Amino acid sequence: MKNQYCKVGAVTPITSGNQAVAVLEFRYRNFIEKAADATYIDTNLGEFFKRKAQNIKKILEDLSK
Repeated sequence: MKNQYCKVGAVTPITSGNQAVAVLEFRYRNFIEKAADATYIDTNLGEFFKRKAQNIKKILEDLSK
C-alpha cells in the first residue's frame, strides 16, 4: 500500500469547477436569509452576514463577465 500525502491547508478555490456559480448562489441566498433573521437579534451579526453576502455577490458578478 502506497503512502498518500496531502498539503496541510491546501484548498480548492470555490470559484473553480463547473458548479461554482450554483454553490455561490446558494451561499449568497443563505447569507441573505441569515442576515435578515439576525438583524432583529444582533445587529453586528446581521452586518457580518450582509458583508459576506456582498462579497459573494461581487464574486458572482465577476464570474458572469
